Amino acid sequence: MAQVCAVATLMAVPAVAADAGAPAPKLIVLVSVDQFSTDLFQQYRSHFTGGLRRLTEGAVFPNGYQSHAATETCPGHSTLMTGDHPARTGIIANDWYSFKGPRPGKIYCAEDESKGSYKAYVPSDVHLKVPTLGERMKAADPEVRTVSVAGKDRAAIMMGGHAVDELWFWKDGQGFISYEGRTAPAAVTAVNEAAMAEIAKPAKEYAEPEWCKAIDMPVAVERKDDVLTVGNGRFARQPGPKAEAQWRASPAFDAAIVDLAVRLIKDMKLGHGKSVDVLTVGASATDYIGHSYGTEGSEMCIQVANLDRTLGKLVAALDATGVDYVLALSADHGGNDIPERERLRGMPMAARVDDGLVSENLGKKVAPLGVDGAELLFGGGNGDVWVGPTVAGSWRTKVVNEALALYRADPQVAAVYTAAEVAAAPAPTGAPDAWSLLDRARASFDPSRSGDLVVFLKPRITAIPSKPASYIATHGSPWDYDRRVPILFWRKGITGFEQPLSVETVDIMPTLAALVGFKLALGDVDGRCLDLDGGSGDTCPVTAQ
Repeated sequence: MAQVCAVATLMAVPAVAADAGAPAPKLIVLVSVDQFSTDLFQQYRSHFTGGLRRLTEGAVFPNGYQSHAATETCPGHSTLMTGDHPARTGIIANDWYSFKGPRPGKIYCAEDESKGSYKAYVPSDVHLKVPTLGERMKAADPEVRTVSVAGKDRAAIMMGGHAVDELWFWKDGQGFISYEGRTAPAAVTAVNEAAMAEIAKPAKEYAEPEWCKAIDMPVAVERKDDVLTVGNGRFARQPGPKAEAQWRASPAFDAAIVDLAVRLIKDMKLGHGKSVDVLTVGASATDYIGHSYGTEGSEMCIQVANLDRTLGKLVAALDATGVDYVLALSADHGGNDIPERERLRGMPMAARVDDGLVSENLGKKVAPLGVDGAELLFGGGNGDVWVGPTVAGSWRTKVVNEALALYRADPQVAAVYTAAEVAAAPAPTGAPDAWSLLDRARASFDPSRSGDLVVFLKPRITAIPSKPASYIATHGSPWDYDRRVPILFWRKGITGFEQPLSVETVDIMPTLAALVGFKLALGDVDGRCLDLDGGSGDTCPVTAQ
């Protein structure tokens, strides 16, 4: 690869093609670390010695953005290998409401609602409206093999797309599963047996690195049925009904996910065929840990240290194949710490959302308008609010206007937009760090799925009410602690550099396409190719289409 200076300028062009004189890598590997914010990456970067250290020796874009407002797992993963914003992928949130179709009500992003129920759903890719890079390549060349492995079904499905040779995700009580009718290869069977045996045994505490001790401090969180102390945990575990959930919210989960990926690399001999192969890996433990313990305690510090080691095993396995591979890493979203600890750290504005802003409760305030016996407002975790299907005509306008007034009058609310206001806004362009709140909402908007209103809470207002029943921290806001994620690329021979300007996760797909010589026409995707050669243009030459 071309020599680069320490800090390179950004080159982003809509049409991409590989340099005809350079050999293409034979294997694309994309790792998504669920809830891995730029804040976490930068906070612990100096301590990396494993897989994350390897990635920092390549092309580093610390100011990557999941530029849309709906910073949740499903929409975030839908951007990584499609190159499109959620407005185009159709994946506007983890869940949304639809009062039409085969099963009116709440819809999960990665299900087929014509089968099963919301709680007993059938995993599916039917809601993803666009192809991934892997399936585009496979359509052009059937010899391309695509593999997607993740701790969550929505991560594996949204990165793998509609045409995947191997697709595996964790389901509690069963281990790694796939769509009905798929036969588990030996790698899946072996990993499931090992994981179930591990869950059934007591687990000792994880060692705490010396550099984690500075933030090791107990913090009490009042929950619905108890007071939970977090901030000084070590992931010790005893067998019992909660053992599997505790195992998922520990470094052990990522170790199992990567173990499965490594076994499939070896068993399938990925990268050794005539065509380029594509592997996506969704490491999910960081998200479960962030929700369960927050992002700034010893638990997350220990997790990041172990994630670095676990990814080191993935890198070692890839190196051992002798294959020319490109490894990329990013995240579906960032995350926010628990408000109880944030206030201790000098953030007096940090708080949990007032119970009165929960859609069901706010709907009761609207009810005296005259609509009898109906639930008026249905809310999603990403800020979308839907007016119920029984409200029609002039009453619907009255309900929307009254809800608008109530939301806008609340001191915890930063902004509220109607669907009409978002739909009328132009698709955002330019640097994502300069996008307005309306721009961010527009990038998440699909008129067939989005709510009648979108409500944005003020920064550091956690969208989990007081006395939570289970999870104590979350994400999903339009603010940069949830939007900003690292974007990293490594390939043998690359000369490392860091690009400080803001880029987008939708830029990952066209960049990988350029590296393997897969052409995209102007307008095929929302993203643009990132130059990995420090401004030389070798990665992203402008070519006629």
